[in-house]
Amino acid sequence: MKKILAASLLFLALGAKAASDPVDYVSTLVGSDSKFALSTGNTYPAIAMPWGMNFWVPQTGKNGDGWQYTYSANKIRGFKQTHQPSPWINDYGVFSLMPETGAPVFDEDKRESWFSHKAEVATPYYYKVYLADYDVVTEVAPTDRAAIFRITYPESEQSYLVLDAYHHGSYVKIIPEENKIVGYTTFNHGGVPDNFKNYFVLVFDKPFTYMATVDDSVINPRSLETGNEHAGGIVGFKTRRGEQVHVRVASSFISYEQAEQNLKELGNLTFDEVKDQGRKCWNETLGRVKVEDDNIDHLRTFYSCLYRSVLFPRSFYEITAEGKAVHYSPYNGKVLPGYMFTDTGFWDTFRSLFPLINLVYPSMGEKMQNGLANAYRESGFLPEWASPGHRDCMVGNNSASVVADAYLKGVRSKADVETLWEAVVHGANAAHPQIMSTGRAGVDYYNKLGYVPYDVNIKENVARTLEYAYDDWCIYEFGKALGKSDKELRPFAKRALNYQNVFDKRVNMMRGRLKNGEFQSPFSPYKWGDAFTEGNSWHWTWCVFHDPRGLIDLMGGNDIFNRMMDSVFVVPPLFDDSYYGGVIHEIREMQIMNMGNYAHGNQPIQHMIYLYDYSGQPWKAQYWIREVMDRLYSATPDGYCGDEDNGQTSAWYVFSAMGFYPVCPGSNEYVLGTPYFRHVTLNLENGNKVNIDAENLSPVNRYIHQMTVDGMPSDKNFLLHADLLKGADIRYSLSAEPNKQRGTAAGSAPYSFTKTLRNAARKTKRR
Repeated sequence: MKKILAASLLFLALGAKAASDPVDYVSTLVGSDSKFALSTGNTYPAIAMPWGMNFWVPQTGKNGDGWQYTYSANKIRGFKQTHQPSPWINDYGVFSLMPETGAPVFDEDKRESWFSHKAEVATPYYYKVYLADYDVVTEVAPTDRAAIFRITYPESEQSYLVLDAYHHGSYVKIIPEENKIVGYTTFNHGGVPDNFKNYFVLVFDKPFTYMATVDDSVINPRSLETGNEHAGGIVGFKTRRGEQVHVRVASSFISYEQAEQNLKELGNLTFDEVKDQGRKCWNETLGRVKVEDDNIDHLRTFYSCLYRSVLFPRSFYEITAEGKAVHYSPYNGKVLPGYMFTDTGFWDTFRSLFPLINLVYPSMGEKMQNGLANAYRESGFLPEWASPGHRDCMVGNNSASVVADAYLKGVRSKADVETLWEAVVHGANAAHPQIMSTGRAGVDYYNKLGYVPYDVNIKENVARTLEYAYDDWCIYEFGKALGKSDKELRPFAKRALNYQNVFDKRVNMMRGRLKNGEFQSPFSPYKWGDAFTEGNSWHWTWCVFHDPRGLIDLMGGNDIFNRMMDSVFVVPPLFDDSYYGGVIHEIREMQIMNMGNYAHGNQPIQHMIYLYDYSGQPWKAQYWIREVMDRLYSATPDGYCGDEDNGQTSAWYVFSAMGFYPVCPGSNEYVLGTPYFRHVTLNLENGNKVNIDAENLSPVNRYIHQMTVDGMPSDKNFLLHADLLKGADIRYSLSAEPNKQRGTAAGSAPYSFTKTLRNAARKTKRR
């Protein structure tokens, strides 16, 4: 009995130890129970390395369907190499593999197989599933640019692997003497030069007994090479029951030779060694933030969000045999030295995803800055939405924020600084000739009038004005840090206040403004789109990241400002969808969350709750942050309340769980919320640690009673980036009732540009 008890205790101890690794808390299926009409993340289970060039995904949707894996699906039709950032942007450079038994079948609708989540293992570094119709188990483990498949076949004279190189033009060649298939795919949805190709190579550890190519769905046995609109290949084997066939796969946007070089990432490692290597990498990456708590569901949600936060932007560079970084340019089609990243939209990710990288993963951030400089050199503009090149999506000029925040936090590619300065200044004064989302649409109106007018056929004009104003502030701060002249900086400082020009004091909200200076009429704060982007005036009025105090003053002071913010949660989820001609999914997601007109499922309002810290009522921020985290996030397939959006909605959770959030990237401040975990350790790249402790943490205790930083009491509603980098010991004491004295003084409020201008004016007056 004692031996049994000892063995049981040992088993439990080992189990507890295994479960303590960060990657064990990750569910890659979070957000995958989505559809066109309602997003619970619009994610897919990416089998990938952090910031990897190639992801893999079990494909349940048809070729070309943006919803390539949905949790409610019952059948898998292939295992797809994917580069998709979102279903709305869709995919490029894809091909898929599908094991079969019986007669060879290429048609994607006929080859699909039933599967069950009960026979599925989905982790970041390893995926396994049972394909019931073929009695086949498929496993995959990735590296950055390659992957290894382990396929366990039944006893069969007719075991196959189907390669689908997709439509839009593809090529396949079977090389039996090398147990190899090579080819390329040109599949894309835009943002590529004319010579775009993704070259792939597959190497098997078993000779082929059957070979065929596919020409536009016609299977041609004994044919070894084809190139057409939709090419494919099928190879077959005779297998014993339980026999495992390994397939090593890699691809390159540069050449076949580079694809072979990328295949060397696998080396001579076995499947299990690749899997273990991937697990180690993920634990090291996720382990930069160590979270301790008794609520395992919260741990699962946190690390699932952190996993999503380190997938994008995608590495779009490759490593040569000499160990040098090179990239195929998605802007000019040339192969050039240096880094390149893609598959991100700055309209989403400038808010908290890039600030998270700058704080926790700055060496990756430095490479990304080099990649941005290369994008400017190769296209004449910084990207705003890249996949893989410029894509026409969303508004704003938020590359300025991404560049400025990184530089001001010391995340710098030193050789590229002047190039990036030139890039942000150019982007602020030019509109891209073909891509409306790149540069600044309406820039001439904005620079002359101080806003983009409602009546000049430029849609979403108020949203553009608000974001351009913030971006001008970012450029101003960036230039100031570079020591640029007052003459260069003065226009950006002036334009940083342009948000005031679309604020209508009569309604205390942002509103479209005509070219003649009058405000557009009729006006409904519930109207989505039109003057705004994927939101209404209730959502966009708060988008003055760099100057909340200026916005508070426009509204008439703290009391009115707080009542207006309270109203967002109090008014019913009314909406006017006439601009879209129907209910878009972002509207539906707001409507069903029972939080009034608060729409956390989309980005414009995600920072709003933290603005209570600027207006003397920080306890309301603490209340609503906990509500959002408890009610709108979970580690389940429907675990988001809208699009996850390339790490942004996840990074909001990661920051908020630590107890602070970057409301204004570029300010080098993090605005306080309320801690969500008993203990958090930030293991910074410089070797220092930030320890965050929450005393009396419980579901009821959400309010900060008091706070100390390095043992000293703090009444501030913000933390400084520089202080965190030195290492810090932050301790919160929480209570069930708000402390309405803490953090209410004017000096406790975080940064606002207006305060800076007033202080400068006072100094000038004293002189």
